Amino acid sequence: MADYKDIEEIFSKRVRAGRRTYFFDVRSTKAGDYYMTLTESKRDFNEDGSPFYKKHKIYLYKEDFTNFKEAFSEVSDFIIKEKGEEIISHKKFNTSEKENPTAKKEDSSKDFTEVEFDDLGED
Repeated sequence: MADYKDIEEIFSKRVRAGRRTYFFDVRSTKAGDYYMTLTESKRDFNEDGSPFYKKHKIYLYKEDFTNFKEAFSEVSDFIIKEKGEEIISHKKFNTSEKENPTAKKEDSSKDFTEVEFDDLGED
């Protein structure tokens, strides 16, 4: 049985987005048909400062392409229609600072929650 890491990549497209990179790869099944893998690769750092990459992968087969494209278009169109294309900052308005300008500012990294999808299929 062949190791999945030995499967030849037929075609690949990369999209960089800040600390994340998305890979759209075409691969071949044992029967010779094609499917797509979508991989999110996020650069992070160990405690000693050395970099490493967290990867999350989705496998998408031809029979699902139409539904996937329709859902992606519908959701992205909804977001643009509702919120426009301008990026909205994650910083929220701090009323305590307005009420008490000498109050100690809190770490802004606590103003949002990052969700990891570690339960998605890994190689």
